[in-house]
Amino acid sequence: MEVNVLLQGYTHWIFDMDGTLTMPVHDFDSIRAELGVEEGHSILEAIEKMNERQAAKIKTKLAKIETDLAYQALPQPDIEFLLTGLINLGCKVGILTRNDEQIAHQTLRAAGLDSFFEDKVVIGRETCKPKPDPAGVLYLMKMWGATAESTLIVGDYLHDLKAGYEAGITTVHFDSSEIYPWPKYTDHRVASMKQLLAMTELK
Repeated sequence: MEVNVLLQGYTHWIFDMDGTLTMPVHDFDSIRAELGVEEGHSILEAIEKMNERQAAKIKTKLAKIETDLAYQALPQPDIEFLLTGLINLGCKVGILTRNDEQIAHQTLRAAGLDSFFEDKVVIGRETCKPKPDPAGVLYLMKMWGATAESTLIVGDYLHDLKAGYEAGITTVHFDSSEIYPWPKYTDHRVASMKQLLAMTELK
């Protein structure tokens, strides 16, 4: 979609966190290798298939890795302007992450974004089945009393887009490389938060 497609009609905004609200710091290939997860496999889904003892050990390792990365979080350029504008308009904003919620809050604090989000709208893997399952999207919509027509999700990865697609809401693929490899699940495409800001007509 072109930049002149406006998004000001949406009043409920769901954001992915790592790589969307914050600058990307996760090297998932390296994390998989450290955890012993086969290349190309989703980490959480791989853990689900392990026996209880093995899964507990890997979850502990994963939590350590995620915590260390949380302290390195930096905000995506222009994200503060976007969030401020949306909140000033009365829009609801929330987060849907595959991360642990405690680590998600630490990530937001490190990036200086924690003041934009109430605790109850930071939804991680403890509360709902993780993306690409649409459960987290539907959970936030129910909390807000939002309709599919008023809600969108912004994310940088297939899991974000599939979760939104399956929930029947508008999807925005944030991809600074401008490759956009998942057109089936993508309604709008942006390469920067500045571009997304322009699409909302926020000043």
